[in-house]
Amino acid sequence: MKNYRQLVEEILPGINELFPWDVSEKLDDKEALLIIDIREPYEYDRLRIHNSINVPRGILESACDYGYEETVPELAAARDQQVVLVCRSGNRSVLAAKVMQEMGYTKVYSMKTGMAGWNDYELPMINNNSQAVSTDEGDEYFVSRVRPDQMPPK
Repeated sequence: MKNYRQLVEEILPGINELFPWDVSEKLDDKEALLIIDIREPYEYDRLRIHNSINVPRGILESACDYGYEETVPELAAARDQQVVLVCRSGNRSVLAAKVMQEMGYTKVYSMKTGMAGWNDYELPMINNNSQAVSTDEGDEYFVSRVRPDQMPPK
C-alpha cells in the first residue's frame, strides 16, 4: 500500500512543473495562461492568485468536461492551452495534473511548492474581497497545524 507522499513521488516524473517565479513571469509577459486553484473554497477565499479560478480537487474531472453541473467552460475548452494547477504545497496539483493529462490536456503544469512557495517568493495574493494579502498574513496561514492525533502511530 502506498501513502500519499509515495503516490505523489511515483507520479511526479511524468508531470511538468513550474516554479512560482516562472508562473509570475508568464503572467507578466501576458502569456495565455489559465490558473486553476484546486484547493478547497475556504482555502481559496483566504488567499489566492489574482484571476485564478477555484476548481476544488473533488470536482476537477467533471469541471474539465462539458455536460456537468460542475463544468467550468474555460477549463473544458483549454485542452491545448497552458493550464497551471495550484494547491497549498504542490502535491495535490501533481495528482490533479496526472488526471488532466489522462483527460487529454497537453499543456498542464503543477506549480511546484504551491501557494506556500508563491508566498515565500513574496508574489502578490488577494483574498475573497480582492484585497491584497501580505506575506506576513501568508506566513501565518501556511504554518502547519497538524494535531497530535493526526500524526502516525508510534
